[in-house]
Amino acid sequence: MSGHSPITIGSYRVGRGQPLLWICGPCVIESLDFTLQIADVLRQLADRLSLPLVFKASFDKANRSSGKSFRGPGLHEGLKTLAAVKQKTGLPVTTDVHECHQAAAVAEVCDILQVPAFLARQTDLLEACGRTGRVVNVKKGQFMAPWDMKNVVAKLAECGNRHVLLTERGTTFGYGWLVNDMRSIPWMQEIGVPVIFDATHSVQKPGALGDRTGGDREMVPVLARAAVAAGCDGVFLETHPQPDKAPSDGPNMVPLAELPQLIEICLRIREALTIPTHDHPPSRVPLYESSS
Repeated sequence: MSGHSPITIGSYRVGRGQPLLWICGPCVIESLDFTLQIADVLRQLADRLSLPLVFKASFDKANRSSGKSFRGPGLHEGLKTLAAVKQKTGLPVTTDVHECHQAAAVAEVCDILQVPAFLARQTDLLEACGRTGRVVNVKKGQFMAPWDMKNVVAKLAECGNRHVLLTERGTTFGYGWLVNDMRSIPWMQEIGVPVIFDATHSVQKPGALGDRTGGDREMVPVLARAAVAAGCDGVFLETHPQPDKAPSDGPNMVPLAELPQLIEICLRIREALTIPTHDHPPSRVPLYESSS
């Protein structure tokens, strides 16, 4: 299996031989104070567990099921909030970019520009994000095969950006269901980039609540543990103090109070994947042994 080179995000390194990267935060920015409260808790958790942690929140949920649903504060106010998180906590930050004209402004604040799964094939958007020089995290489309993401990486490389993450977040199965094929993690790593696993969006049930997306948050720990065992380079987890009262993606988010236990279990699985030796630092357990 071919390897992939680590990339730098702020003071962190993500990729082969590096600690698990964590991308955590609420689905959408609800207010400045509320967002800072969650960021403070995540900063304390990162310090306690020595986690490389990136804070995530969206300034606009542009793909809501209903046009009447809460979308967020918008680009200007949202970036002000993310800048405040970065200044107060010191955590790197990320948010999703839906339109080409947003990329440059987001890059002034965010360490990672996230391209949503529905937009993973949008060439103009990929190029706009790539030209900023920031790390670009592209979520694999629910309609795409893992190996087709090589074309996404190629588009970004063609505009001079090789600082790329790919994220697995489920594949459409019939109507209103997503399934995860954990083989997609090593398959996308073979493209030559680190791969993140999005455990919360993977449990979505699109449109299940009529004008809202449903989900099954009880399955989040199951999938997160499986993805870490499969060798992912990082885990994406949306979290909220009271998910059932959240204005977006509540059924999928992990309660903030339960997040530490889930992360600690995943770290133990990650530790079990290393083989200590006397002469060399720990190395990753191969996913399979070649018979040749």
